[in-house]
Amino acid sequence: MNRSKLVDEVGERLRQVLEASPAKDLERNVRAVLSGVFSRLDLVTREEFDVQREVLLRTRERLNELERKLAEIERRNAAG
Repeated sequence: MNRSKLVDEVGERLRQVLEASPAKDLERNVRAVLSGVFSRLDLVTREEFDVQREVLLRTRERLNELERKLAEIERRNAAG
C-alpha cells in the first residue's frame, strides 16, 4: 500500500468517526502528522519499487550473461 493511499484510508476512517463532532480540524492535523511521519520513513511508491525491480532484473540478466562469457573465455584459454 503506498503512502498516499494509507494516509487517505486513515483519514477516511477518522472522518467517519468524527463526522458529527466539531473536531474537523483534527482530521487535517492527523493527516499532516501522518504525511510527515511517512515522509521521514524514506518509503518509496509501488511504482518506484517496480521500476527498481525491473532495473535489478535486467542487471542480473546482464551479469549472468557476462559471467557465462567470461567462463567461456577462461575455458578456451585453459585449453589453448
